[in-house]
Amino acid sequence: MFRVGVITASDKGSRGEREDLSGALLKELVKEIEGEVVAYVVLPDEQQQLAQKMREWADELSLDLILTTGGTGFSLRDVTPEATKDVADRMVPGIAEVMRYESYKITPKAMLSRAVAALRKRTLIVNMPGSPKAVKECWQAIAPALPHGIQILKGEASECATPINS
Repeated sequence: MFRVGVITASDKGSRGEREDLSGALLKELVKEIEGEVVAYVVLPDEQQQLAQKMREWADELSLDLILTTGGTGFSLRDVTPEATKDVADRMVPGIAEVMRYESYKITPKAMLSRAVAALRKRTLIVNMPGSPKAVKECWQAIAPALPHGIQILKGEASECATPINS
């Protein structure tokens, strides 16, 4: 079972003015990879608050996966990627690249996503879009690889290659 945290970045959501549909969806989707959401919060689009929560969950709770939703667009208040970069030890560009690639097949607006993915210690952090529809599309693109990546990060797996049969 993977221990997961979900952070929704939303000014309106943090004030109780908007229901967090994307965070609720992520709580369900992680079950597909045997994930359990053990931490959840809706925060305002404030870089320092978002970064602090990611640090806390990675360093103190030792979560396997942190999924963020929202704050990845062009608005001046969209700072989730910057918060993620603030706490990152190493970047994982392939995850965000695949999300954009697969989403682009549905809408050219996908290229406007600034989402990133990163590692902090033994925690994988992935920025997801803010809309439930986009969250589901991006999740479907990355979910097949996440368990293996998390197992490698935790030291539970080491081989990525498929053996060649002669």
